[in-house]
Amino acid sequence: MDSSFAIASLPQLTPAQAEAWQEVVAASMALDLPGVPPPTAEELYARLAGSQLRSRVLTWLATAPDGRVAGVASLRLFTGAGQGHLAEAELHVHPDLRKRGIGSGLLSELLAGASAEARRTVITQTPADTPAQRFCVSRGFSSALTLDHLILPLSELDPDRLDKLATADDPGYRLTRWRGTVPAELAPAFAAAKSAMNDMPIGEIDYGTVGWDADRVVRMAEVVADRGDTLLTVAALHDSDMAGFTEIVIPGGTGPWAQQYDTAVVPAHRGHGLGVRVKASMLQWLRAEHPHLTEVETDNATDNTHMLAVNEQLGFRAYRRTHEYQLTLPTA
Repeated sequence: MDSSFAIASLPQLTPAQAEAWQEVVAASMALDLPGVPPPTAEELYARLAGSQLRSRVLTWLATAPDGRVAGVASLRLFTGAGQGHLAEAELHVHPDLRKRGIGSGLLSELLAGASAEARRTVITQTPADTPAQRFCVSRGFSSALTLDHLILPLSELDPDRLDKLATADDPGYRLTRWRGTVPAELAPAFAAAKSAMNDMPIGEIDYGTVGWDADRVVRMAEVVADRGDTLLTVAALHDSDMAGFTEIVIPGGTGPWAQQYDTAVVPAHRGHGLGVRVKASMLQWLRAEHPHLTEVETDNATDNTHMLAVNEQLGFRAYRRTHEYQLTLPTA
């Protein structure tokens, strides 16, 4: 790395540093992900310095001689049972300052931090066909999963068709919905339904296992609220069981786009069209109560053919692709 640049580990990211961080991320995304809106400084600060769900975050800044922030890096250390081996890295270098070894220097700090925390697996996500992807390959990362990102312009929805999909005639199931934290009486059933995601395709990623209980689903909603985001959930109930659900997050609560979070159908209840039904009901909710929204984005593993078919039936269309890369660290 150019010796005139300095890399520092941050004991705690400050709002001012988040502003500088956002400038680097926005410039990086403008080149590598044109058309994709970058997170705001407030969103980044909440994500990196705010409350976390069974994880903690380490951060680094690379600074130019004039004090300008040239690159940023974060390492999320998962702390929940079944994922203590795992860390997730994110790294950006300002396009004007690339090719000076800043990315390599930041990566060295990331990997040293992961090793110091006894992590054996580091994962990261890169846009397809970009310098970031080539950077990962050249540093020994292996491709572990490919994701298609899909977009749904809400203005293109047919209300009559949406109503038909959301009100499928199946007397064994009824829909319910909530904003924010799950109602206490549904928390255990929601946690059980969340566990249905453990069989979703994850390629070759050494992701471990995620255990869900009532406390965790409540805590997850609190973390989203602490970031200032709005969390919406639609679920299908079968007697006292939760058969399936879908979640949407609206960043900042008022932004023009919404992000799909988890969607799952419990194995015993698959084959009834519940994935389409809960997602169609969610889209109705968004159109009725969040008219400022213009689109919804989701992503699916390319081999998750069932969920891809569900999304295509609703009108989602692919518009970009990313790759999950993985590096296995030497054990002590």
